[in-house]
Amino acid sequence: MNRTSALTIAVSATALVLAGCSGSTEPAAAPTTTPSSSTTTTTEAPAPRPALDLSRFGALPPVPQPTTDTVSCSYPAESPAAKEVDAPATDNIDVFGNVDVTLSTNQGPIDITLDRTQAPCTVNSVVGLVQQGYFDGSPCHRLTTSPGLEVVQCGDPSGSGRGGPGYTFANEYPTTAYTDDPAQAENPVVYPRGTLAMANAGPDTNGSQFFLVYADSVLPPQYTVFGTISDSGLQTLDAIAAGGVTGGSEDGAPANPVIVESAA
Repeated sequence: MNRTSALTIAVSATALVLAGCSGSTEPAAAPTTTPSSSTTTTTEAPAPRPALDLSRFGALPPVPQPTTDTVSCSYPAESPAAKEVDAPATDNIDVFGNVDVTLSTNQGPIDITLDRTQAPCTVNSVVGLVQQGYFDGSPCHRLTTSPGLEVVQCGDPSGSGRGGPGYTFANEYPTTAYTDDPAQAENPVVYPRGTLAMANAGPDTNGSQFFLVYADSVLPPQYTVFGTISDSGLQTLDAIAAGGVTGGSEDGAPANPVIVESAA
């Protein structure tokens, strides 16, 4: 079963679905003009979009505090895997503590801190993938630069935007913060600069793909937040974003390819 990890941004009354580098969402070509007296085609850079008024959107909710020291997680199988790994343990998963990970990329290091309290099952999965070398040599296949959605997406060794680890797992925070009022989980909120979150193809389809927020972005709270990005890591991401998207689009492969050489 092919999975296309997607991020969804809601602006005003319009929802725009952005699928990660799938065949149906190739980056759009830059506008061209062809003078009537010549066959020469001149490519012009697209005009920058105005900044999004983030004050129109709410903030992420408070993180629910754990009521137990451990939880049980479920990781149902889903084939094929982009890279063969063992599924994570499912019992007695810690809900307290942080895990520091360095993504060493060809564009510079990106230090991240994983938060077990926010998302214990997600952190359990990511730590297992790091320990098995799943991310080593994998590309960050997607960069988005449009106002309101400014992220770098990584975690698929195939680079197709469809790959996963051979299993899935359920959404955690912030989705789980809306248990008493699920309808509120459809309202977009601001994922602030420095947020680390999971990409997915719909509710409870998390796998290995994640995105790094380098500028405040607006999304429905359906993307599990599981950590933060260091200041030095954000500098690396800023440099990647400054290089733009291949073909001049706002969504596609980074113009300067990004490879996670190792994660540890």
